[in-house]
Amino acid sequence: MAKHEINPNKWIDLYSDYLFNYTISRISDREIAQDLVQDTFLAGLKSMKNFKGEASERTWLVSILKRKIIDHYRKINSKKGKAEVRMSYNSDSETEGDWLEERVADPFDRTAEDRIENTELGLAIHDCLGKLPTKQANVFKMKTLLGYETEAICNELDITASNLWVIIHRARTAMADCMEKNWF
Repeated sequence: MAKHEINPNKWIDLYSDYLFNYTISRISDREIAQDLVQDTFLAGLKSMKNFKGEASERTWLVSILKRKIIDHYRKINSKKGKAEVRMSYNSDSETEGDWLEERVADPFDRTAEDRIENTELGLAIHDCLGKLPTKQANVFKMKTLLGYETEAICNELDITASNLWVIIHRARTAMADCMEKNWF
């Protein structure tokens, strides 16, 4: 397998828009998103020697960016330690895309009731996933839970990117509806 090359002189031209769009969909604050992309490029420059060429430059930069996003949420909300996975559970535009973890008890302040509630939430998510058509469930798991790149999912399932986005939209809508009925 051919090794990928790294060329930081082209990062801004090649990846800044993609990384910004990736970030803004998770942060929703333009300034913070720009800062995180800038921090990603800086971290990439500092750790160029660690680039093994096994993944593409973009994949490598996205993995750095994911850690920056997680660190951002840990910093602003250290007690809850929010994860990167998001789920839209409310169709009203003000709260659409809010963090699922906002509805889960703080893991550092657990009571027996909290443990039961979190177990029930896990079962509700698992139950809702089981109600999705197989292809939707697989795409949802790969994209939302496992964080696979669009290209990898398309290659594995032999679908187009536009088909993937239709499937993921339907899966997320069905999951949100199911969670609303069965949990929230």
